[in-house]
Amino acid sequence: MSVLAVGFVLFPNVTQLDLTGPLQVLHRLPGAKVDIVAKTREPVPSDCGLSLVPTATFADCAPLDLICVPGGAGVSGAIADAETVAFVRRQGAQARYATSVCTGAFVLGVAGLLKGRRATTHWAYTHLLPLVGATHEKARVVRDGNVFTGGGVTAGIDFALAVASEVAGAEAAQRIQLSIEYDPAPPFAAGNPDRAPAPVRAQLAPAYDKRVAAFRAELDAAMRA
Repeated sequence: MSVLAVGFVLFPNVTQLDLTGPLQVLHRLPGAKVDIVAKTREPVPSDCGLSLVPTATFADCAPLDLICVPGGAGVSGAIADAETVAFVRRQGAQARYATSVCTGAFVLGVAGLLKGRRATTHWAYTHLLPLVGATHEKARVVRDGNVFTGGGVTAGIDFALAVASEVAGAEAAQRIQLSIEYDPAPPFAAGNPDRAPAPVRAQLAPAYDKRVAAFRAELDAAMRA
């Protein structure tokens, strides 16, 4: 059985579910060897108080077949960090698959891996994708060639199952889906801005407007660097 080298990029204030959702799926692929890669092997804090422990560093990580960049508030720091961007650019350029979840798409973008590609990201940030040379496609998971991008947070599980199907076939992906009992039936139809009730959207809008405006300035600076 051939080995599939999978690497998740880790940085401070990552949204842990962006990483751990796909991790739970992809580590179940036949032949998968998964690393969680960061600048050092010190524990890295996520955005919810859970620290994650890297298994490799940017310096000692072997060539990856699949690189996955999660998102979260920490993306602002990641796109401004030359070492992180260089690692993603180097590994993503030679990997069979360059992938992201949520706002991790912008790390791929700053690394030059989304130019001319169709992509998706968290719904609040989709209009910023052209700043990194990408075209937004309205979907939970978007594939363009060897680039897979997932929407916000929980879309990472859908994204990972799509990748699993590509790598090992639909039947293998369905076995993984069943093994993790991924059969979502949320109590509310509020998980997409097109369907969420207007009062819910209105309550979230000010916070997201402020975050997105700040992130846009950071993204502009990263693209000029």
